[in-house]
Amino acid sequence: MEKYILSVVVQNNAGVLARVSSLFGRRGYNIDSLTVSATTDPKISRMSIIVQGDEPILEQIIKQLLKLEEVMRVDHLQEDDSCCSELVFVKLSAPDIGARDGIRQICDLYDAHIIETSEQSMIVELAEVPSRIDAFLDVVSNFGVVEMSRSGVTAIQK
Repeated sequence: MEKYILSVVVQNNAGVLARVSSLFGRRGYNIDSLTVSATTDPKISRMSIIVQGDEPILEQIIKQLLKLEEVMRVDHLQEDDSCCSELVFVKLSAPDIGARDGIRQICDLYDAHIIETSEQSMIVELAEVPSRIDAFLDVVSNFGVVEMSRSGVTAIQK
């Protein structure tokens, strides 16, 4: 299954988020991430939605979204042809100097920032495209992920 980024422009009305998310739930589609914010026009919001599936599922999701009254536009964004970013905080187990040095080296490779250090752990921050965050998480998982929090993707077409 592939991950798809959808940019959905909607009227900024009460209940729109609930209607969009329930559309996915009623049809058995899972939302991997969802972010919403107002645009330069306070009457319009942009939703960035990450979904998994194949091409027919993607087409069905887009058709169903366009049926909603408040949905003005739906764009399927490619990571390479859009500006997209996600933020992740990862708390890693770092009980000794060797682990801390290894984490620092990986952070240098990915341009991640160590934002907190304690005796037993380090908290790392990375803002990147989703595929690069996934790759980073694969690498740092060897150190033992204690906790993790991802913001969800924010995206706009170039």
